Parts: sequence; C-alpha cells; structure tokens
Amino acid sequence: MRHLELLEGAMSACKQNLAVKECENVVVVADSEMVVYGETFVYAAEMLGADATLVLMKDRGRHGAEPPKPVAAAMEVADVFILTTTHSLSHTEARRRATERGGRGASLPGVTKQMFLEPMMADYQYVKRLTEAVASVMDKGREVRLTSPSGTDLTLSLDGRVAMRDDGDYTRPGLWGNLPAGEACIAPVESDGEGILVLDFIGGAGSSRITVKGGRAVSFKGDEAKRLEGRLREVGDCAFQVAELGVGTNPRARLVGNVLEDEKVMGTVHVAFGDNASFPGGENRCGIHVDLIVLKPTMVVDGVEVMREGVLLVNV
Repeated sequence: MRHLELLEGAMSACKQNLAVKECENVVVVADSEMVVYGETFVYAAEMLGADATLVLMKDRGRHGAEPPKPVAAAMEVADVFILTTTHSLSHTEARRRATERGGRGASLPGVTKQMFLEPMMADYQYVKRLTEAVASVMDKGREVRLTSPSGTDLTLSLDGRVAMRDDGDYTRPGLWGNLPAGEACIAPVESDGEGILVLDFIGGAGSSRITVKGGRAVSFKGDEAKRLEGRLREVGDCAFQVAELGVGTNPRARLVGNVLEDEKVMGTVHVAFGDNASFPGGENRCGIHVDLIVLKPTMVVDGVEVMREGVLLVNV
C-alpha cells in the first residue's frame, strides 16, 4: 500500500523526467531510511519494461560524501541511475563518472512522500521555460548582489560562468539533476565574493550569519552558523569555498524545512559552500556540498533586478 501512494510520482518521473525505456538498465540506490522510495522506483521502471536493480548502501552522513566503490561501479554502468539517499550523491566523483560515461539520472536526497505527490508532479514544460529565462540572465551577468530583509548582503562574480538548467529534463545521455527539479544554478568565480549571508529558517531568521571574503566563508556567528562551521571543518579547507548560487523555479514546491524542496521554491535563492566541480567552470573538488536558503531575497544582476523580495521579475 505504501508503494501505491508513491507510484504515480515515480511513474511520472520515469516517463516525463527520465524517459526510461524498455530493456534499459536502471540502477536505483537507496539507504535503509529511504528504501521505500527506492523500491517504488524499481517497480515503476519494471512496469515500463526496464531491467531495474535496487542497490542498498549505508548512509554516508553528509552531502557530497562518496558512496562505496561497488555502488559507484553500479552507477557507472547504468543507462539510468536514480539516487534515493538520505544525503546527496549529486556532487560526488561517482555521479560525475556515471554521467561522463553517458548515463542519465536523478538525485533525490531526503525525498519525502509529500514531494512525490506535489513538486514532482509539476508542469515541467513551464519549469523548463522559467529555468531557461533565469539561467540566461545568469549566463550574461558579470556581478550579482543578493540582499534580504533578514540582513543578507552578498556580492558574487559570475564573469565567464555558465548556469546549469536543473529543469527536470534528464532524457538524454549525460543529463542529470534533482527531483523534484526546478532551479537555475551557477558556480560563482572562486576568488571573488564579499559580504554577509544570513541563515534563514521557517519561523525565524537573522540569528546566524556567515561573513564571506574573497569567495570564502571566514567567520561564523550564531548557533546554526557555528554548527555549519563544524561540519565544514570536518572536511577541510576546501569546504569553506562559496560553491553555488541557485534560484528556485518550481511553482509546486513549498517551504517545508527540507532543502531538496526548499531550494526549488519560486521566490527563494540558495547559496552553497563546498564542492562546485559539478557546475560549468567550477574548480573546487571537495567531499561536501551544503545549500543554505535565503528567504524573500532581492537579486540584482549587473544593476538589473531579477527578483524583488521573493518575486521573480523575468519574462517567460
């Protein structure tokens, strides 16, 4: 019964987002906390005639940590990989090797039943148009300034960088992204980046902040920021690098306290630290990638407002 509640979302993803075909090799990776979602994807892929395999692994404990070698090997030979894990495998060498070899796939770290029923069922044609519109602005931009009512005031360089379109279209070899999908994201220039990033949370904001200088986090104030500092220090110096600027573009995503969905919400922006080698031009390979949500942001690219207090101003 629990699988039936999820099956429509899994079938939609296999058909619309991944174009799973008869006789393709589909590898679904899960850990013990997420196995029900992995099993549902196996059922959906098998219903489409694919040869689907469920691979179970131990949770790695942080986003961006590499999976065990046998799991990485299975991903590398798959036509389609689906990653239903507690912590993200998106920004790992294993995922990069899988797509470089021509596999296509989706990463769903921390996915929930609610996501199967709502944001994963979005109109992905609209998501694709909106994502392209935002990404095109990023592609042309040289400098972005991000501010928010809680006190974020951060300037980043985009000069020469190209945005990723995480629009839900993973139907061709080498394509990959999140499900639920819906963001335009870019790796800012590593050596630039100045200002304050305030950590926003549902129900409150402003008590924790990170100071960024020269594209790196250099000081942490407040309990949540200090906890983040500890997580970054466990990995090493590379973890303090500003890795990503992303803009949510999924109209069915809601703020739920889960970054997988929160970062896709129209009207949010997120900034990440750690690995950015999965993005065009990104130069920082690191065993962690942590996304932080900015609520009600104003985003200005080369002096032109792209978003004002959480309202996107681009034309679709």
